[in-house]
Amino acid sequence: MKRYKQYKQYIFLAAAIILAASNFLSPFMQTIASAEKMTTRIDQTTAVTIHYQPAEGNTKDWNLWVWPKDGEGQAFEFTGEDEFGLTAEVVLPGIHDEVGFIVRTDSWEKDGGDRFINVQSGNDEVWVKAGDEHTYTSPPDGEYRDFPAFERVKVKLHYFRYDGNYEGWNLWTWPEGKDGKRVDFTAEDDFGKVAEFELENPESMKKAGFIVRKSTEGNDWAGKEFGDRFITRFDENGNAEVWIVQGTERIYYNPAYIEKDPKIVNASMDTFNQITLETNFPFQWRDWESIIEIDNADIKEVVPYDGDEEKDFINKVRVITEDKLDFRQSYKISAVSFGEAEVKIGNIIRSKEFDDAFYYDGRLGNQYTKNQTSFRLWAPTASEASIVLYDSWDDQTAEELPLKRGEKGTWTTVLKGNQNGLIYNYKVKIGGKWTEATDPYVRAVTVNGDRGVVMDLDSTDPEKWNKQKPKLKNPEDSIIYEVHIRDLSIHEDSGIKHKGKFIGAAEKSTLNSKGEKTGLNHIKDLGVTHVQFLPIYDYRTVDETKLDEPQYNWGYDPKNYNVPEGSYSTDPYDPAARITELKTMIQEYHNEQLRVVMDVVYNHVFAVNESSFHKLVPGYYFRYNEDGTLANGTGVGNDTASERKMMQKFIVDSVAYWAEEYNLDGFRFDLMGIHDTETMNKVRKALDKIDPAIIIIGEGWDLNTPLAAERKANQKNAEDMPGIGHFNDGIRDGLKGSVFDELDKGFVNGKQGMENFVQQGIAAGLDYPGTMATYKDPEQAVTYAEAHDNHTLWDKLELTNPDATEEARKKMHKLASSLILTSQGISFVHAGQEFMRTKYGDHNSYKSPDSVNQLDWNRRTEFSGEVDYFKGLIKLRKHYKSFRMTTAEDIQSKLEFMNAPDNTVAYRLDAKGLKDRAKEIVVIHNANTESAKITLPARGPWHLLADGKQAGIRTLKIYQSKTIEVPAQTSFILKR
Repeated sequence: MKRYKQYKQYIFLAAAIILAASNFLSPFMQTIASAEKMTTRIDQTTAVTIHYQPAEGNTKDWNLWVWPKDGEGQAFEFTGEDEFGLTAEVVLPGIHDEVGFIVRTDSWEKDGGDRFINVQSGNDEVWVKAGDEHTYTSPPDGEYRDFPAFERVKVKLHYFRYDGNYEGWNLWTWPEGKDGKRVDFTAEDDFGKVAEFELENPESMKKAGFIVRKSTEGNDWAGKEFGDRFITRFDENGNAEVWIVQGTERIYYNPAYIEKDPKIVNASMDTFNQITLETNFPFQWRDWESIIEIDNADIKEVVPYDGDEEKDFINKVRVITEDKLDFRQSYKISAVSFGEAEVKIGNIIRSKEFDDAFYYDGRLGNQYTKNQTSFRLWAPTASEASIVLYDSWDDQTAEELPLKRGEKGTWTTVLKGNQNGLIYNYKVKIGGKWTEATDPYVRAVTVNGDRGVVMDLDSTDPEKWNKQKPKLKNPEDSIIYEVHIRDLSIHEDSGIKHKGKFIGAAEKSTLNSKGEKTGLNHIKDLGVTHVQFLPIYDYRTVDETKLDEPQYNWGYDPKNYNVPEGSYSTDPYDPAARITELKTMIQEYHNEQLRVVMDVVYNHVFAVNESSFHKLVPGYYFRYNEDGTLANGTGVGNDTASERKMMQKFIVDSVAYWAEEYNLDGFRFDLMGIHDTETMNKVRKALDKIDPAIIIIGEGWDLNTPLAAERKANQKNAEDMPGIGHFNDGIRDGLKGSVFDELDKGFVNGKQGMENFVQQGIAAGLDYPGTMATYKDPEQAVTYAEAHDNHTLWDKLELTNPDATEEARKKMHKLASSLILTSQGISFVHAGQEFMRTKYGDHNSYKSPDSVNQLDWNRRTEFSGEVDYFKGLIKLRKHYKSFRMTTAEDIQSKLEFMNAPDNTVAYRLDAKGLKDRAKEIVVIHNANTESAKITLPARGPWHLLADGKQAGIRTLKIYQSKTIEVPAQTSFILKR
């Protein structure tokens, strides 16, 4: 029974699922009533089956991220199994020629990169093997499915010729592996000619072969269309119905994919002298002079797109023009029998020539003064542009004023008088179509960010607003505390009045019901130097008009990059409120000697089609694959193209704006590896002009985006980006185990042989192999054990060590924190790590409820001893600069690893050589479940400063001997 179900799943995948969903009354036996019905794609679906064979012994929870070509992606689970592995039946709304997918986990570990199913070519079932980049259209290890034996096989074949000439055409058919016979077309329907035939002796047949051939008097094989083709899908009675089209090799089991009328499917300007022309049917390209014309342009030559001039008939060509094309002019191209089409802006917009011609280095957006406001929009491909003025955020009528064409593809106007509070958008006309969008450079918006607002930014400054910042001598002095605005205050016992708001995060002296410090009060008490907030710009997924309903999102879905998020303000309908309240929060943190880091997400947007970038200059701001599909190294359906001059300019301008207007102290770049090194260096240069103490850190992951490997802003190219830090996933995974394998262990929780890897992390990764990272300075290594992504450290320990006692897990947790806060580089702490935060096993809580994400201030009380230990470690790190060396040379000469037992790491710091407050410091991390004996560099007195229970700058105990016994799963820190 199981095999029979698998077989039915195979043969009915496209026919039974797609056709039934497409409202075809009989999947196999009903012909099409009209050409209009045949070509419609409304209320239909595309179904594919994906088989995945995980690696032997795999324990990961794999699933799929699937998207239609140029569409948005979504997750699908594997819902079945067969002898090959896991199976998933994916149904997407609409008819799509191509479907992309990624095999991944929820935490975005990928098995291979982007893969594609070419549904248009007849493939709707694929097989994928772990560790194998190839996507197979048949079982790669041989056929394992059972097929039923048919007593009879009947086929109904529809044939359409767009030239209308069916004379002499017939079929040669055969059962697999047996003799063939001639079959003539004997009927006609609205589609074309019809042949019905029965195959003789079909025993053991898995497919039926046929050739479309032309016969003349005296020559049965005067010509043929393609070679052998095979029908592979039959119903349980051995019946099949298929459709074929002149010039197209594909066999259609669903006529919804067939567009019967010859037409131009794409005409795009790809260079200043080339239009790419693609038709749905092939034509004799050598006769182009009598077939193809362009209005307002002369054709020099036409060549096959793929360069293969051996073919007589092709459907994609390069049309080369005599003179340079002007993309601001409207062109139409026509081809005999195929009609005409508007020429779209294609790859030309992504060319270096385009960038060089239209790069504008001046100020964009609106520039406000009390007497007038000037506007400048960059939209070089628009033939017309206007500014749209509204009276309110929801006004349905508007006044439109034309913009004047300016230099380098810009459009400008000036509105006299005081325009503070003016609501506006832009409209552009591209290829005859008008599109409205928010100004990408806008700095204030209406509720939900759908319209821009002119703002007198000086009027948004809070009382006593000043540009004084807490001092930071070196980046390595940074101890960063990562938190989400809502998480910090939303707990019922936070003692914070304005829960989930900027000003709630700024409330002072707050306590929980047990009298423990909460919110800003708690952060200040910890002793960290920086607070890094998850995205605080205007993001897409929280509806600001429905804040009385529970809504949660981390905010990694940008909408308006230069505007604060409205849901964090007390009044999202007031464009000024969110600005003033964010400035107020930053000012209060500065008053408490805390610097503020902003999490920025320039690597992707929520959805390309919604993006102002794409609406105003389609095709420019995003990165594309060679086949014209959007690049997806981010895993969310799009990558921005930082290597293009105006995208690069936007990123640099935006970061500089936040630094200057909001007085920010640092930026954390999400998925920084999507960007290019030149852009990141320009960001660093711009910030150095504002305040060299502003830190830049980012996720330097090596991501699958179409950018040259040497240009990617990832850890492997860290040496090319001085002054920019990278999250060191090496020490993260080395301490606790891979974040992509929930059961994998690391140094602190029982994995053997991790000592060398941990040592490399302690020394700021300076000795990592170049294939991993090329850190040249300790400020380039961000040392951490957990962050908002993936399991918290506590949850990871519960997974990897389920039989351990709570006390044992506490020791492992404190051991990891001790390592992080005594290692070289920049220290990074996830909010709540100090009281062993749990998200109850949720490793991707980006939209999980407050009950999962909130900082539990009762837990802070419960783990107060652990919090005190954490505070002591921070105090210790800040007191001794030996933990914060600023050069690779110092680390290499002043940090020396000592002999130690297995699963123990010990080292000495030459504090005297660094002119520190001690002669020598020794750090010992014992990950064993029993005590470890260590020989110290010299006899005492050695002052114990941390023992796994207490930490700080006060002496806990004095050792006189040269040997010391360190308890199990404990860090000892001593000075001499």
